[in-house]
Amino acid sequence: MPDIDLTVPADDGTALAGTLTLPAGPGPHPAVLLLHGSGPLDRDGNTPKLLMNLARPMAEVLAAAGIATLRHDRRGAGATPGDWRTAGFTDNRKDAAAALRALAARPDIDAGAVGVVGHSEGALHAMTLAARTEVRAVVLLAGFAGVGEAAFRWQGRSVVGSLPAPVRLLRRPLGALGDRVLARIKRTRTDVARIAGAPVNARWMREMLVHDSRDDLAAIHAPVLAVTGDKDLQVDPADLDEIRRLVPGGAETHRLADLTHVLRPYAGRPTLGAYRRLLREPVDPALLALVADWLTRHLAPVSRETAAS
Repeated sequence: MPDIDLTVPADDGTALAGTLTLPAGPGPHPAVLLLHGSGPLDRDGNTPKLLMNLARPMAEVLAAAGIATLRHDRRGAGATPGDWRTAGFTDNRKDAAAALRALAARPDIDAGAVGVVGHSEGALHAMTLAARTEVRAVVLLAGFAGVGEAAFRWQGRSVVGSLPAPVRLLRRPLGALGDRVLARIKRTRTDVARIAGAPVNARWMREMLVHDSRDDLAAIHAPVLAVTGDKDLQVDPADLDEIRRLVPGGAETHRLADLTHVLRPYAGRPTLGAYRRLLREPVDPALLALVADWLTRHLAPVSRETAAS
């Protein structure tokens, strides 16, 4: 399973540093682009303080199934230059599109068997790429179906509801505070703004709040696998029904018992405070197996037909 350092030129010339993981044996191989969640995430989905460690196990499982993967560092993270706080939601989408083009253009990759796998924010960009680009398969891990602001507000209510009872009594004042913060962000006009004394990626927030993922879902004609855990605090698992309804060809959806937003199972009551403990555990192997099996069925047969022709 060779790893290749790969630099992808973004539309503005920024060098997006990444890793291409190839399966054993001769190509061209089917392949997927891996897209991570929000924040200054490196190619493995990690920040200096929070290690998601999603991409490496995903790449290993997919390589064993004969599927190559490409993942890259976000702007201002890992080996990619820039400042993540000045990068917008649409910038992240454009960078993902550049990475997808670079992946499909490689001679060791079967351009007719390229897909995209996205988690959280990455799932939203995966929807857009699938709606606007020829891809063979789309995997959405914890992606929402609707307007960003509604998803953000659901997340806020969900997180507050997971807090200890004394804190939950403050739900209304906390909700009012959230309303004021959102209103302040909507009034900003700069890439970065100070909210409650802390620098915030304001342009990213403004763009995310108005993004409606339903438009992209309704324009996808590739097969879709959508998976959300029933203990996800950040994305409403009920959105799986909307995803299945909106995708023209339907979507295969799975609401996995005990799975959390960080893609680890948790038997107890989910809380944000449990994340650090959960992240010491591996990504749910059942989830990895589900994704690998589904992609093998939707990508590998295309590759074999291409090679035969």
